[in-house]
Amino acid sequence: MAAEVIVVGAGAAGLLAAGFASRRGLQVKVLEKTERTGLKVRISGKGRCNLTNARPLEELPAFYGANGRFLYSSLHRFSNYDVMDFFRSLGVGLKVEEGQRVFPRSDRADDVADALEAFARSGGARFLFGRRVTELVVEDGAVRGVACMGPSGREKYHGEAVLIATGGMSYPGTGSTGDGYALAQQAGHRIVPPRPALVPLRVVEEWPRRLAGLALQDVELRFWHRAQSVSQRGEMMFAHFGLTGPAVLTASDRVSQWFQAGAVAVQGALDLAPALTENQLEGVLVAEFTQLSRRQLKNSLDKLLPKRLIPVIIELSGISPEKPVNQLSREERLRLRCLLKRVPLTVSGTLPISAAIVTAGGVDVREVNPRTMESRLVKGLYFAGEVLDVHGLTGGFNLQAAFSTAYTAAHAF
Repeated sequence: MAAEVIVVGAGAAGLLAAGFASRRGLQVKVLEKTERTGLKVRISGKGRCNLTNARPLEELPAFYGANGRFLYSSLHRFSNYDVMDFFRSLGVGLKVEEGQRVFPRSDRADDVADALEAFARSGGARFLFGRRVTELVVEDGAVRGVACMGPSGREKYHGEAVLIATGGMSYPGTGSTGDGYALAQQAGHRIVPPRPALVPLRVVEEWPRRLAGLALQDVELRFWHRAQSVSQRGEMMFAHFGLTGPAVLTASDRVSQWFQAGAVAVQGALDLAPALTENQLEGVLVAEFTQLSRRQLKNSLDKLLPKRLIPVIIELSGISPEKPVNQLSREERLRLRCLLKRVPLTVSGTLPISAAIVTAGGVDVREVNPRTMESRLVKGLYFAGEVLDVHGLTGGFNLQAAFSTAYTAAHAF
């Protein structure tokens, strides 16, 4: 009789693992506490699903921070190129966009989730919905199955292998509520305290709220706390709570660490003209103001700033918006130049972990074999995806990690 495998969680990692494991002739049951597969996949990338990144494989580990080394083996077993070939084989057309981000050609995240579910089902995996796994059954140092709360009460399922693929704690409405951490702790695993990663930032200043919805395509953000700092160039957007967008989310991982370590506030600065040095920007201002010498300041910055941002910058500069630019003093022009390069910001915190794109922290990877994803503490217990203490930057890296670790586990059961 074929070995029985329990997959806990029907997200990206669970679905892919179920599909490959079932194709190895294993009897696979997927226990999912919600009523649908791939809920987080279906809303990822604003409903478009950035499923991987097309950068050279050797560059990928650097996008996962300190624990990128843990992924080295699994990334090479099931690389970003393998992921792309895999989805194409399932009939999902792909396209590569800015930053080598890979999306389904249809721009529909549902196509990715549906393809993963169909892959698992066609291999023979059996799905049981409405099952919240609450307990690992462990005997003599080896996993023997799980217990869960189901539609009719407590249920038990036998398995020679159990894969925990429950995700983290971000977007709890998709079922990611940290269940996997409790299961791992039952097996004696250490959990690195979860915190939000890739998360929008709250700011003290009022003016960003007035600009909610305004996106800036090329800016540089710098945040610092004590002797540490982080800078990120790219796109950002103002929001009713403060700041969001790719550049903000990437920088937020470090900022989140500072707040977790006890920071009360984090200082920041926004460079609105990162392509120009201060001297070059000075030249641009002088040329523009010479050409528009009789115009008021409020009507003289259209080539430099979005229209909604102009009154805010003038207000922050302390210069009268009605003042003709040919009457600006050198000190006022230098003040404006410095402001355009360093708009001050004060971060008061991040949005909660429930609003983060991914969760940092999770199962300590030192207690997991990177070549198999099997627990070093309990035989037959495996982990894949966001439940592990591995997270990447924006750009498809987190789903890639989920797919690579799931593939590795599925071929080690």
